[in-house]
Order: sequence, then C-alpha cells, then structure tokens
Amino acid sequence: MAAVRRIALVGEECVACGCCERVCPRQAVAVLHGVRAKVDRARCVGCGMCAAVCPAAVIRMEERGESHA
Repeated sequence: MAAVRRIALVGEECVACGCCERVCPRQAVAVLHGVRAKVDRARCVGCGMCAAVCPAAVIRMEERGESHA
C-alpha cells in the first residue's frame, strides 16, 4: 500500500539566502556551498514553513507516494 506525504522541493532559482534553513524545525534544509538550498527528504515532514518564508518563492510543496513493503 502506498502512502502519500508532502515534501519540499527547491527550484533552480534559489538565491541561497538561508531563510528556509533557519525556520525548518527538522533541520531538513541546508544551503550548500552558498549556491542553493537542498532538502533532506528523509527529514522533511512537509510542514511548509520553508516555502512560506522563501523571499524568492522558489520552494514548493509536492505530494509524493511512498511505498511500504
């Protein structure tokens, strides 16, 4: 059976300001090499806080299927 969960996805237009990194309650977002934010999908709980604070509006929340064996 497949469960659906939300995860954050960061667009290529990310300006690496770090706002998303500072508000993530699970430390799932990190700005890498000052270039772009990256989301650790295993830590992301889909709360949307990062998307809400992104000044460039390049983070979107997406539903993803997750299969359980």
